[in-house]
Amino acid sequence: MIDKRLYSPKYVREILDRYGFKFSKSLGQNFLIDGNIVRKISQAGDITKEDYVLEIGPGIGTLTEELALNAKKVVAVELDESLLPVLDETLRDYDNIEIIHGDILKVDIHKLIEEKLGGGPVKVVANLPYYVTTPIIARLIEEDLNIHSIIVMIQKEVADRIVAVPNNKQYGSLSVFVNFYTHAEIMVKVSKTVFMPQPKVDSAVIKLVLKKELPDVDRKVFFKVVKSAFGKRRKTILNSLSSSGLGLDKEIIKEVLEKSEIPLEKRAENLNIEDFLKISKTLPPLDIY
Repeated sequence: MIDKRLYSPKYVREILDRYGFKFSKSLGQNFLIDGNIVRKISQAGDITKEDYVLEIGPGIGTLTEELALNAKKVVAVELDESLLPVLDETLRDYDNIEIIHGDILKVDIHKLIEEKLGGGPVKVVANLPYYVTTPIIARLIEEDLNIHSIIVMIQKEVADRIVAVPNNKQYGSLSVFVNFYTHAEIMVKVSKTVFMPQPKVDSAVIKLVLKKELPDVDRKVFFKVVKSAFGKRRKTILNSLSSSGLGLDKEIIKEVLEKSEIPLEKRAENLNIEDFLKISKTLPPLDIY
């Protein structure tokens, strides 16, 4: 084994050639080959020897290695079975790493945290394929898992949408959804040149710290309102909610907005989470169950 860290492009290519590995476009595989970015991801998560880390999609173990150097234990879930023998070799010198073959969207994460990660709270770290970013983040923040924070590499455009604030064209239902559950912050902007193979767009490392207390609201109603409001974002909030699937007359929506002290001419992009909470709590019962 060459005495090099796994982010060495030469070493990455040697390993992949030795195992005859072919990158899968369908799995969105892009491996990090920049040590500086690898270290910044670990630093963004404030990973220490007290931390249990769940990594999603270790690839050949580039980031896994850095996490293992700083964490108490790392459990990495890899979907691509062909990478398992590669990981056995690249990470063989670390006794605080466990590799699990599986799909993070199907794995019992509650059980995983309880049995292999000290019961939590855990820190999640991932370099996510672009095509599955939102479903994975949604599962991690919605399922009441014992997670402290999520540090993920995602498409920069998506990261910008997540951290967007009202009165910004990038602000939308994704912004409200993620910020309902977490405090979100972009930690590092990442050029597409630090990946093998090189993707077409730049990325960003975003940190999501889960909120300890969530708003006291019917979440199904709340997110139905948010989705309806942004479904026709160029309309006023009165018109977008009136023509949505809420099933309420325009006069009722007008009354709700007035009681919530929200100007009728405002649009969804002008409203913050508190505004959507007011609307959700003021609405009459909805037939959405």
